[in-house]
Amino acid sequence: MSSYAIISLGGKQYRVQEGERLLVDRLRADEGATVEPRVLLVGGNGAPDLAPSTTVTARVVGHELGKKIRIGKYRRRTGYKKHTGHRSKLTRIEIESIGAAKRAAKSDAKPKAEPAEKAVPQKAEAPEAAGLPEGYASMTIAQLSEAAGGWSHEQVEAALEHERAGKARKGAIAALESALEEK
Repeated sequence: MSSYAIISLGGKQYRVQEGERLLVDRLRADEGATVEPRVLLVGGNGAPDLAPSTTVTARVVGHELGKKIRIGKYRRRTGYKKHTGHRSKLTRIEIESIGAAKRAAKSDAKPKAEPAEKAVPQKAEAPEAAGLPEGYASMTIAQLSEAAGGWSHEQVEAALEHERAGKARKGAIAALESALEEK
């Protein structure tokens, strides 16, 4: 017996096997994109696993419209007749893999991403020397709005440029702009 999985997509559950194509409710993914639905059960090789750690990878083949459903309303002896219709928006997906083969490939990619994350804090320390007040990186928006009144005009401008270029916290930008107007 080949392996199968029960996945959940759009609030509905589907029993799938590798290579199978099926129609599901419309997904936001573009054609050709890969999707990893939530896996509820994996079975086929012995006892089914109710708490699977494997992943299912599906590729979006295309977006389609479902079969036309005709709806007719009629009230006798009044001459009232009304006809409408409906076509469901669907997505055709193909199950590419069931199992940990894709997960191993992803775990190899994660160590490559970690050095880039370590480089980001080093960049955050450099702007502090470029005119930002001390301890700016660890300030919350409330602390920033209180402390901005005591900063010099150049420090407020440097902090505002830093916010617009980086995190772009709306509350921080508003507090810095108001402090700049007061100066």
